[in-house]
Amino acid sequence: MTAADPSAPARGRMGRPPRTSRADIIAAARRLIDRDGWEKLTMRRLAAEAGTASTTLYHHVRDKDDLLTQLLDDYAEQMSRPAMPADPRERIITAATVIRETLAAWPWVVGVLIQDDRVGRAALWMVEALLAGAIECGCTPEQAVDLYRSIWYYTAGEILVRANRDRQRAEKRGPAQRDDLIRAADATELPHLAALGERWASLVSRDTYSLGLRNLVDGFLRNLPDRGEPDRA
Repeated sequence: MTAADPSAPARGRMGRPPRTSRADIIAAARRLIDRDGWEKLTMRRLAAEAGTASTTLYHHVRDKDDLLTQLLDDYAEQMSRPAMPADPRERIITAATVIRETLAAWPWVVGVLIQDDRVGRAALWMVEALLAGAIECGCTPEQAVDLYRSIWYYTAGEILVRANRDRQRAEKRGPAQRDDLIRAADATELPHLAALGERWASLVSRDTYSLGLRNLVDGFLRNLPDRGEPDRA
């Protein structure tokens, strides 16, 4: 009978399971979301993805809501902060552009944000920069919030529409049917659509976010009343 090699690793020996860090959990959650969407994220599925027990997750996150908040903060902390222009109007544009460029890289975040008007703590500096720029441009604090909301609705909608279009194109479905309908438009009934028919797909694919943003901001600031709330009529 040969003696066991004391230097060889023991087999079948029970020990502590490997530790699972917050970073491991965040990385596993990102993989799940990228693969299946944030709506299907559950603590049970996350535990399986992270290779740990569900009870281990609760040492780092309270529940799915807390997990999403941590994901948003982790994502926002990785954003680079650009130098802000001295001109307050340009600061508004810059802050809004950072929001758009950051979220466009991970569009599912927009779905989470609009679900319950959530915002990550680490991203609040962008909102602060936008509000400060608006107030320096002559807005009251209330008007600054209205401008922020207008920019956010425009930005979120633009990101979601583009992300959906890109997903449909990747799956070879969706926009092609609409484009075909426009190309076949009756010139008598729909003369403008018929004239644009062959160019429609390329025209609606253009990135006009910056132009639209500047027009939105300029129009809002140009139409401010002398005092008080914006005209609600």
